[in-house]
Amino acid sequence: MMKNLLKVLAIVVLIAVAATTNAQKATKIGHIDFGKLLEQMPGQDTVKVVMEKYVQELQGQLQSMQSELELKGTDYQKNSTGMSSIIKATKEKEITDLQGRIEAFQQVAQQDIQTKQSELVKPFVEKAKKAIGEVAKEGSYSYIMNAVEDLILYSDGGDDVMPLVKKKLGIQI
Repeated sequence: MMKNLLKVLAIVVLIAVAATTNAQKATKIGHIDFGKLLEQMPGQDTVKVVMEKYVQELQGQLQSMQSELELKGTDYQKNSTGMSSIIKATKEKEITDLQGRIEAFQQVAQQDIQTKQSELVKPFVEKAKKAIGEVAKEGSYSYIMNAVEDLILYSDGGDDVMPLVKKKLGIQI
């Protein structure tokens, strides 16, 4: 009786393992280089031009502030020996304050650049994600992963869906 029970249990375990293996094989995984897709989407050249202009404007403002700092520093060095202590302290405070404003400007400018970049790229990201979702449904994919990021520790390859998504978006590159 015990031997029969063990045989039945072994058969059930084998059937469960076989069913699990078959279920795992039904999962279809694809991958895509999302960054490369975004670069190839029409309109990205406009984003680059807008960002370059924006960065140049900020750099111009920063350059102006740095020139002012250099002038104040040079003036202070040339004339500090003949200045009274009150004027000397005032000039030093002006220079220190300007250095602080420059540092604050640089930090805010970096944040503004990131915000502007995100703002300009967001419509492209949404459009690409929509196309990827459509390709996934049409191709019966369970997962599509970004091939560049280290999100998968093991992969048996999967399918590169870049050509399908580019076709969906009308990209001819």
